[in-house]
This record gives sequence, C-alpha cells and structure tokens, in this order.
Amino acid sequence: MSDEQLVWRLDHSNNSTPASSELLALAKKYGADLDSATPGMCFHEHTLPAKFENLTEQVLTAEASETVKTIPTTYRTVEKTVLVSEASSKIIQVPAIFKTVSEKVLVKPAHIIWKKGTGPIQRIDSATGEIMCLVEVPAEYKTVSKSVLATPATTKTVEIPAQYKTASVQEVVKPASELRTAIPAKYDTLTKTNQVTAATFTWHEIHNKKHPTSSRTGQKVCLTKTPATFKTVTRQVVKTPATTREVTIPAQFKTIKVRKLASPATEKRIAIPATYKTVTHQELVIDGFMQWRSILCETNMTQGRISKIQSALKAKGFNPGRIDGVIGAETIAAVNAFQSANKLPVDKYLNVETVKALGVSVK
Repeated sequence: MSDEQLVWRLDHSNNSTPASSELLALAKKYGADLDSATPGMCFHEHTLPAKFENLTEQVLTAEASETVKTIPTTYRTVEKTVLVSEASSKIIQVPAIFKTVSEKVLVKPAHIIWKKGTGPIQRIDSATGEIMCLVEVPAEYKTVSKSVLATPATTKTVEIPAQYKTASVQEVVKPASELRTAIPAKYDTLTKTNQVTAATFTWHEIHNKKHPTSSRTGQKVCLTKTPATFKTVTRQVVKTPATTREVTIPAQFKTIKVRKLASPATEKRIAIPATYKTVTHQELVIDGFMQWRSILCETNMTQGRISKIQSALKAKGFNPGRIDGVIGAETIAAVNAFQSANKLPVDKYLNVETVKALGVSVK
C-alpha cells in the first residue's frame, strides 16, 4: 500500500528514472516554472549559442617617411679673364631604405566551449552515458606584413673645384639645395570577431515552440503522478454486541415439598479479545537520485597523462600493472582501491576528483 505521489522524472513514464534535485534546481534556475506544473507536463533544456560581433581595427603597414629632392645650383655668365667657374658643391640624393617585417594580429580570442565526448570504457547500467567535456578553442591570429624604415633618405655633398679661363665665366646665383616632402604613414583596416556573450541554457514547457528542436540538449523533466495502492484485508468486526436475556421460570408447587427462591438470576459478562492480523507494506524512505561527476574523456585523456596517473598510483602503494599509458583492468582496479582507501567516489571512470587527489594535473 502506498499514498498517491507526484514525482519529477526524466520522462513521462512512471517507470522512468527520477530526476535529481540538482537537475530540478538547474531547470528552475533557467526558466522552468516547476511550482505551477501539473501531472503530465514536461520541460526541455535548450542551449543558446554564444554571440559575437565584428570589430574593425587599423594596423600600421608603412611608417611615415619623407622624400628628398635636390635643387641644383643656378649660375650666370660673366666676362672675366681668370675665374671660369667658382669652387662649388653638388648634393646627391640617397634614397630611404625599407625592410619588410611580419606581425601577428589577434583575429579571434581564445575561448572555451562544452562538447560531447566519450569515456574510457563503455556505458554501464548505473550511468546515464552522457559525458560533456570542456574544450579550449585556441585564439586565431592573422599575419600582416608591413614595411619599416630601416635607413631614412639623406643626401651627400660632392665638392666641385673652381675653374679658370680667360673667357666668359659663370657666377653662382643660387647654391644647390634640397626639398624634403613628408610621406604619411599607411594603415590597413582589419576585421576581427569578438565574443559578446557566452553560450547559455534555458528551460521551457515542452509545447512551447519559442526555440527550435535542434537547440535541445536532451535534458528533460516530467511531473508524474503515481496513484495510491490498496490491499483488501479480511478482519472480524462486532456485528451485534454481547447481551443478556431474562427468562422467567414459573413457580412449581407440590403438596408436600416447597422450593423457595434463594437468589435471583444474574448476568455474567465474559470478554472476548479482539483478533488482529499483521500486514506488511512498504513506505518510501528516500527518492532515487542522480549525481554528476567531472571525469576525464578522450579529449583530454592523453597517453602521457595516463602514465602519470599510473606512476602516482604505484608511488602510493597501489599496483596499476604495467606503466604504459593505457587504461586496463589492473589500472581501474588500482584506481578503485585508491578511491576506497581515500573515501573518494568509486566508479568505472577516471573522475577529476581522483586525478587531483593523485597530484596529476587535468589540464
């Protein structure tokens, strides 16, 4: 016999696994109105993807520089008998020298996402089989080439000696000079993606079509009603209570002998005890529950990390078998023995709590 029960389960069937209090708290936190639910209602979990925005950034591709233009000396012709051409100088332009360098520019920052993974062994009856791994996505960079001024433009002066002749000569009207023109720096515009919001989760009633079915994570809770059960028990009840009836006995007479009433008739009550039958029934002591544990999956379970775990087990007195970086029956047996000895959760996976207790990094 049992009372009527309302139970949150992972499906609408009364035979499905009960939902854990942690899962119900998570569903309520992210939008599921569990308090107003009626039997038969189900809620799904959806994932909302991260949001990104494109940002533009200017990157220097060529530094500012200048060009140098030489203006030659101007002369005039005069009649002189000795000096033909005065001593002068000539400015020669030496162009600037540039070199090309490469620079890495951040296009998309590093971020982390949850991906479905698989464990080191097959699914067992006591586990749900669903494993999520936190995977780090590295940053993306773009290589940009740009010109950098190595040697600035300049000039050098060449001396021209004086010339003499007894004829017409040229005099300097304006000496040679240089004209410098500034060249502005050059920039390229790059577009990079920046994360605005991280991926989130939300829960809503199963008939709510606000989000597509493709965004469902597979998590679901349903409110089920288990009717009360009864058992027919046969028992004896008092139909008519015990009582007495007074019977009048008439007097008898004889001519010789006489019988007189010595004591009147009385009633005597005898108690009949009630009879009982022992009936055994079951009462719910504690609901079934689910427990989530962080474990190593194939994404981060490298051969080197497994070798470190085997070495740590051996150093603490637990024989993992051959230290070969492979999870085998001996290694799992040593892990379970270490978990039992240190009061850690014992299961068929390498959970993160056990790996940390062995002093091995999970990253």
